[in-house]
Amino acid sequence: MIIYNVTTNIHESVHEKWMIWMQHKHIPEMLATGKFSSARMVRVLIEEEMGGTTYSVQYTADSKETLQRYYLENAPALRNEALKLFGDKMLSFRTELELISEH
Repeated sequence: MIIYNVTTNIHESVHEKWMIWMQHKHIPEMLATGKFSSARMVRVLIEEEMGGTTYSVQYTADSKETLQRYYLENAPALRNEALKLFGDKMLSFRTELELISEH
């Protein structure tokens, strides 16, 4: 199992709009690609020097190949929408994680 983790710091001025968009549009659209079986959104419990609030959204894919298909088929449009809506009010980075075991 692969976890596609997207960590985003969002500026206070667009925080509420971003949260609504994430929970009611973006995450459902990510799941609708058929590449991910689940998603989990969590708040990162640190205070950023730059301000804003940081969140991590973890999408579960069955394989690295499925994640690669997402990158090719879906990622550009979904990322562009976020940039268009929130621009420099958000800063994101992505991490790929492989699940080794659960206890």
